Amino acid sequence: AGLEWLRRDEILRFEEIVAIVQVLAGMGLKRVRLTGGEPLVRRDLVRLVEMLAAVPGIEDIALSTNAVLLAPLAAELRRAGVQRLNISLDSLRPERVDAIARRPGSFARIMDGIAAAEVAGFDPIKVNTVVMRGRNDDELEDFARVTMERPWHVRFIEVMPVGESLEVSAREFVSAFEILEQLRRLGELRPAEGPPGNGPATYFRFPGAPGTVGVITPMSHSFCDDCNRLRLTADGHLRP
Repeated sequence: AGLEWLRRDEILRFEEIVAIVQVLAGMGLKRVRLTGGEPLVRRDLVRLVEMLAAVPGIEDIALSTNAVLLAPLAAELRRAGVQRLNISLDSLRPERVDAIARRPGSFARIMDGIAAAEVAGFDPIKVNTVVMRGRNDDELEDFARVTMERPWHVRFIEVMPVGESLEVSAREFVSAFEILEQLRRLGELRPAEGPPGNGPATYFRFPGAPGTVGVITPMSHSFCDDCNRLRLTADGHLRP
């Protein structure tokens, strides 16, 4: 709600995106992440991945997605050059996911997408979970148990108050300290290296677990001074 749709001629063409990446690659850029919004709604995204993978100097292409549209594209994206996935998943309960997404059937499609990503050979698979008090903070241990069984890297993100959600976000905020205290009920948490990606998460692992849990702390411990990202918006603005 409340979003203004951009006309097609207001959005960067693939060739324009690639031209900008080529310039930045000449200045030392090595990693590219396709994000959004939801990048998989962009028609022919696989072709853009192929074009980016061919840019000299680009060593790593990653994709952030809600995974609703991922299942039929996972293998193609892998072949085209996507190496890593970040998947947004705020609950493990179907009714909650569908309510948060406001799209019935979303949970089943997300699970299909994750399964297809595993079959396609994506490793690591990072799962991003925004923790919201009263909405999903009772599922932290459920997410952590998954990392004991599967090689998922679950990153719990503090909710950020932005735009019209300022008041709601303030009520729903759960600090990383509180998150980790709750996870320690399951057992010892040891500091861990975490998967590749050079991002803002701090990782931990339960003994013998194939996956990790991490926390991303935009509110309680600002990481802006360590940020190494530039964002290119769909309409052609470059934001540090």
